[in-house]
Amino acid sequence: MRALTWLLTLTTALSRAAAARLRDEDPERGDVPGWVMITVMTAALVLAILVPFREAIVSAVQNALASVTNGG
Repeated sequence: MRALTWLLTLTTALSRAAAARLRDEDPERGDVPGWVMITVMTAALVLAILVPFREAIVSAVQNALASVTNGG
């Protein structure tokens, strides 16, 4: 019964959040240009790290996958 109460509470909260977003009253919504800037900067950071260290990263991932598939 506790799980049902929790599920109903969660559903109600999500419904209210969706309704507020549709009414454009959500103060946490943010602005699109800010999110675009964060996304572009994150992609640039990933590339800045990946380009000089690509071989080391690929080698580390291959070693990790090999150790998992070979049983350690």
